[in-house]
Amino acid sequence: MTESMQDENLKGKGPPAPERKTQAELKAERLAKSLRDNLMRRKQQARARRAGAADETSGLPAAKTDESQD
Repeated sequence: MTESMQDENLKGKGPPAPERKTQAELKAERLAKSLRDNLMRRKQQARARRAGAADETSGLPAAKTDESQD
């Protein structure tokens, strides 16, 4: 092999250097993930309502009824 061919072969060896991400890019990725998670959760709730599954709470969870002993 010639020297130039050896140099080209050596360049391709090893893992590529990881790209550094800025704080803004990392924040944007976190926000995008939380938005996707929220959308999935809301879609699941909507599907449950269409399927006839009842909500487990009635009104506000912290609200007391007249029958409560507390």
